[in-house]
Amino acid sequence: MQDTLTIRSAGALELELEIAGIGSRSYAFIIDWHIRLLLALAWLVATALLLAGGLSSVALGAAFGGDESVAGYVVVMPALAIYFLYHPVLEVLMRGRTPGKRMVGLRILTTGGATPGLGPLLIRNVFRIVDSAPLFYALGLTVVALTARQVRVGDLAAGTLLVYDKQGAKRGFDSPALANATTGLHPRQVEWLQDLMERWSALRPEVRRRLAAEFLRAHRMQLPSGEGQQYDQALREQLGQLLGMDLARRRAASR
Repeated sequence: MQDTLTIRSAGALELELEIAGIGSRSYAFIIDWHIRLLLALAWLVATALLLAGGLSSVALGAAFGGDESVAGYVVVMPALAIYFLYHPVLEVLMRGRTPGKRMVGLRILTTGGATPGLGPLLIRNVFRIVDSAPLFYALGLTVVALTARQVRVGDLAAGTLLVYDKQGAKRGFDSPALANATTGLHPRQVEWLQDLMERWSALRPEVRRRLAAEFLRAHRMQLPSGEGQQYDQALREQLGQLLGMDLARRRAASR
């Protein structure tokens, strides 16, 4: 069983992320299931109350060309859409997260450590039909338990996996504005540095301190003094200063 995903990036530095197991995956799914179920039920209840309050199916049908059966579609179809499109829509919009995954501190990544695009996320969700067979995600949970990276069929098809990423929930890894605004650092270095800073809390203290120190030394920046939490915070501030200096160089060059 593989417990970590190692991402190799700029300067031959490595970033290790812990792979989510069956327990945390299931917990996040249960949270999301309750959310989408409640949202779908809320729509059904709200539209039912509107109909009971005087918005009859005849009036609603008249608004849609006189077809009273349209009322059923207006009530039922949006509720079904909320329930079945919850995961694919939110995972695309939230860059590999859902509210449930965010609460548990999980994130979907590709096997190469990148944020998955539209294609992989859609493939991953289409295969929920397979994973849910025959009942209650029995096949998907079995595959998770048997695979090295604890992934379900949809992940195997899409080339994705789930990792722990509590800090990443605050802000997306991909920040095009920052990446495009910097010139002193290579774009891959900018991306790696952003990943390190945003996954800071999810990494073991000794790992993040080592990675930060190596990166700062590679860019000829003096390491801060101190120890423990003070040293940890100072390192992160130094990384932020490095990105800030790079942004300042970009602005000066554009004048």
